[in-house]
Amino acid sequence: MKFRILGPVEVHDERTGVRILPTGAKQRALLGALVVKSGQIVSVHRLIDELWGEQPPANATNALQAHVARLRRLLPVPEPGSGEPHHEWIVTRSLGYVLRLGRAGTDADRFHRLAAQGRAAAATDPEQAAELLRQALALWRGPALEGSVLGDICAAEAAQLEENRLTALEALYDACLRAARHGEITGELEELTTDHPMRERFYDLLMLALYRCGRQAEALSVYDRARRRLVHELGVEPGPALRGRMEAILQHDPQLAAPGPTGQLARVHPMPLPPAPTPGPAGGPDATVLNLTGEIARLRSRIEHLSLEQEALMRRFDQLVANPASGH
Repeated sequence: MKFRILGPVEVHDERTGVRILPTGAKQRALLGALVVKSGQIVSVHRLIDELWGEQPPANATNALQAHVARLRRLLPVPEPGSGEPHHEWIVTRSLGYVLRLGRAGTDADRFHRLAAQGRAAAATDPEQAAELLRQALALWRGPALEGSVLGDICAAEAAQLEENRLTALEALYDACLRAARHGEITGELEELTTDHPMRERFYDLLMLALYRCGRQAEALSVYDRARRRLVHELGVEPGPALRGRMEAILQHDPQLAAPGPTGQLARVHPMPLPPAPTPGPAGGPDATVLNLTGEIARLRSRIEHLSLEQEALMRRFDQLVANPASGH
């Protein structure tokens, strides 16, 4: 049995393929609230508020009892002679009702597990991470708790689940970029920037994917589009991460390049510094300019070297954290 809330609320018997869909908004809201709070007692007062808000009927307690009774009749019971133990799904307590999942699960729990596994695998196996995250996102059938959001319980859970979904999408495309699959995701990221124009991370990922595809001008135009939208809608400039991405693209920062083969660690090779300039006549202005020019060049080279070294060390650190045995 699976209680599904990543879309319209329903109960799915995975053995028989039977789907149980509550009829009516009140029934859907009741089941949705009980699934969200599964294993916890939800008070009668809170359920009445969830179903009717500020305009409950005069006999709200009796009306709630009637909805609970109808919902109980909807939920499956073992067939006679099946040998399966009887399980009471909705239990009445002195303060309210509790949904007991028993051996059943929810699609939301499975989504969270797969997404967490995908994020954990991103540093060491981005291909596997992308696969896990796609499996997690495939569980969604529509907006969370669709058709059940009448009160605060379902509304808060639906908002949190949507945020989790967007975070998983960000992790998915980050994993694709780590796996050097930038050419496959530009179209999907274009759609996401259109669907979620206030979410800067999607613009950031799209800019990097376009740059790696050799489309620098388009990557910069994405920044301009993001900036115009943010300024117009929110009155704010893009954040430091997005501005940093734009500046790195303008400078053709080598750290923007696609990674090498999965699992291969980049090694840091010291970059030779430019030779110190030969000074002109002592005390002359030409000598001063020449010396300063040489020092600036040496400092820039050193900064580039340190940046590359930091990037390689961070990749090494991520791999060691994810797989401690590799460090021995």
